[in-house]
Amino acid sequence: MIRILIADDHDILRAGLKHILQDEGDIAVAGEASDGHQVLARIRAEKWDALVLDLTMPGKSGVELIKQIKAEYPRLPILVLSMHKEDLYAVRALKAGASGYLCKDNAETLLASAIRKVANGGLFINQAVAEKVAMEMLAAPAQTTPHTRLTDREYQIFLMIARGMGVTDIGKKLNLSVKTVSTHKTRILEKMGLANTAELIRYAMRHHLIDETEGIHG
Repeated sequence: MIRILIADDHDILRAGLKHILQDEGDIAVAGEASDGHQVLARIRAEKWDALVLDLTMPGKSGVELIKQIKAEYPRLPILVLSMHKEDLYAVRALKAGASGYLCKDNAETLLASAIRKVANGGLFINQAVAEKVAMEMLAAPAQTTPHTRLTDREYQIFLMIARGMGVTDIGKKLNLSVKTVSTHKTRILEKMGLANTAELIRYAMRHHLIDETEGIHG
């Protein structure tokens, strides 16, 4: 039996994932967590065969949380379940130690097989992600695009800004002060050589990091 811990800050989504897995005879949802602190507490208290992890939760989350978990429990397979397009965060999540990356839109059909794959020591990613990983590995340093030089937290905030979120909303979502988010935003613009939010959004669209419908034209 594969004992898994599901971590997501939305009760409805956790219930939906359990419903998807209820008829899988070899997978048991043995625990749940709704934020990064709960995740760490649960994995420290019990033994798990795999962790299904939402990428954006209150407090410590995303790539930062993956790195901490893998530092403490290097053999625990992590399947990232994200609302984001699979090539946005996937490379960073895999580099941090995740064993798989699945878009929530595909959870109903692929979740069980993805869990089995990572729990058995495999890697679960789609072809587009695999190609992106290979391209990043082969790219010379001079060829790297500005957004790849952002830290994991900066990249997370960069995408939120590109989707039209303001610093106050970003702060609430990530449990950060408005001042901290504003500082990150300033550094992001400086690192990427951009003058303002409108240029940032256009950059994100040009590099296909967001859909054109997500950006707010300034």
